[in-house]
Amino acid sequence: MQSLLRIAFPPQCVSCGALVEETFGLCGPCWRDTRFVTGLVCDQCGAPLPGESDGQAELCDDCMSIGRPWAHGRAALLYRDNARRLVLALKHGDRLDLVRPAARWMAGVAGPCLDADSVIVPVPAHYLRLLRRRYNQSAALAQAVAKSVRRPCLPDLLRRSRRTRMQDGMSLEDRFRNLSDAIRPARNARDRLAGRAVLLVDDVMTSGATLAACAEAAHAAGARQVCVLVLARVAKDA
Repeated sequence: MQSLLRIAFPPQCVSCGALVEETFGLCGPCWRDTRFVTGLVCDQCGAPLPGESDGQAELCDDCMSIGRPWAHGRAALLYRDNARRLVLALKHGDRLDLVRPAARWMAGVAGPCLDADSVIVPVPAHYLRLLRRRYNQSAALAQAVAKSVRRPCLPDLLRRSRRTRMQDGMSLEDRFRNLSDAIRPARNARDRLAGRAVLLVDDVMTSGATLAACAEAAHAAGARQVCVLVLARVAKDA
């Protein structure tokens, strides 16, 4: 049956539609145009760093100057070229078929951010944005990552208490100010979270302001440790 299905519906590149050998994969040209984060990375935000790992945790300049309320962070892709197109298609183009390969890439780098008792928690979307977009791409990614790494997903643990402005073009200070007190734990979050480790999941990290607000809310609900995992990372000079 699988052979017949492959004949009738041959696998296509999730980016350009070209024929590929594996379902939910990238063709050669799209793979080369998609920057996967490999090698030495910042232990807190996942940004690529020059040099080779010596087994010690390294931090980028931003994470040395900005206090991060989480322990470790990783990113699967650099937010540029084809990776940017994929993220935007997932976020604004109803391309939920991209969740499966994206979650596989994210799970592949999530190891340093996972504990045995970790729960997977997505960055929440405001209900007005959900009405317009019809889904929260971060929640879709979180549920798929949770299935891949075999950890529970708590999609309603955090909530946005107010609608925030889009952060494109904002300064670093304005981004953090925009998220101030905008994300809070749900009423029963402490009962489900106290003493456990949390892995926050989002589609893109730029300044880290949104993830910081979520991490602080998770800590307020009693989380023992918070780590972050994103599909793509905006990185300087990458």
